[in-house]
Amino acid sequence: MTTLEIKGLTARVAATEDSEPVEILKGVDLTINSGETHAIMGPNGSGKSTLAYVIAGHPKYEVTGGTVTLDGEDVLSMEVDERARAGLFLAMQYPTEIPGVSTANFLRSAATAVRGEAPKIRHWVKEVKEAMKDLDFDPAFSERSVNEGFSGGEKKRHEILQLDLLKPRMAVLDETDSGLDVDALRTVSDGVNRYRQEENGGILLITHYTRILNYIKADKVHVFVGGRVAASGGPELADELEANGYEKYLTAATA
Repeated sequence: MTTLEIKGLTARVAATEDSEPVEILKGVDLTINSGETHAIMGPNGSGKSTLAYVIAGHPKYEVTGGTVTLDGEDVLSMEVDERARAGLFLAMQYPTEIPGVSTANFLRSAATAVRGEAPKIRHWVKEVKEAMKDLDFDPAFSERSVNEGFSGGEKKRHEILQLDLLKPRMAVLDETDSGLDVDALRTVSDGVNRYRQEENGGILLITHYTRILNYIKADKVHVFVGGRVAASGGPELADELEANGYEKYLTAATA
């Protein structure tokens, strides 16, 4: 059993020459276990993506309080690469283009770093081909630079391809459904579901909309407002949000 535990987490956007620090996270408490899918839903600007990037170790954000642990190990004391090797994975809302680095080299380098040794070429090629086939991802993309010229759907398929190959213990998926048409959404969701079934991984799924929850079943749904979890419940909470929106939670947060 793997557990990602977040207690009293506060964080802000670090100060720059032109701006003062801005507090974003204001006391987040959340616990995710192996095999569980937790959906975080909330309005724009509520801090959902900030939570994802703080967990991953983005240097733009400064943690000012609280803890994040993975099986009791202090995640916040780890460098970004150490977090990945420990079993944390982030699928980004806006995947970065890396000109000059082929997708094939990127994937094998990432797998080598996480696994501690380079995969055997013969087995690796087969593994990648099977994963690409499952995601309806053209094998020709292996020779293209990472995400360069990829459509939105292709970038999201590539994120889930990494999830499939790296097999983390905990996956944070930041608006993986954004920009996807119905067919791509179904394909990406199938990839996430395979990961959960085959790896018994924990999933933190950040989304604005309930449509992805038609394909990926959440065990728990959390309403994120004003930099913290405002309410938690089962899948029925997502239906309530779809019907009524976030108004009552926004009103309570500002009361």
